[in-house]
Amino acid sequence: MHAWRGLAFANDHLDAFFNAAVDAGIALSAFAMAAEAAGLGCCPISVIRNHSEEVSGMLGLPDHVFPVAGLAFGWPLQPTHVSLRLPLSATVHRDRYRDCTKETVDAYDARRNAVFPYRAQRDVAAFGQSLNYGWSEDKARQYARPERADFGAFIRKKGFNLT
Repeated sequence: MHAWRGLAFANDHLDAFFNAAVDAGIALSAFAMAAEAAGLGCCPISVIRNHSEEVSGMLGLPDHVFPVAGLAFGWPLQPTHVSLRLPLSATVHRDRYRDCTKETVDAYDARRNAVFPYRAQRDVAAFGQSLNYGWSEDKARQYARPERADFGAFIRKKGFNLT
């Protein structure tokens, strides 16, 4: 649009990328809420960013457009569970940010496992077997291995200046 109007794009910095990513998250959330209100089931798929270059090529995405997440949706064949979330005491902050406690996360792990325990532990060969395997152990193991290390290079290649 800037070229069409003969104007320079004077905001080529990190905020252009950040704004696009936030807008995509808002759109994904709005779609999921509307779909669920209509009786559809939804599941955002963030692992799509593990394959950003390939997905971008498959979809023919131009510069300054990048995949944020996929979204699977459809009519459920049977009732499904709603994933339990961390308690509000861990995610809502009033007036100031404060870390949640290990006890809060441990209690969440126990509550979540009582409803929907993990069927298998992640990468037992590398991390061993855990007696109290829960969400926090799963996430710690997941992010103990590099993921998406090439995402910044991909985003810069799509034309974003991240300064």
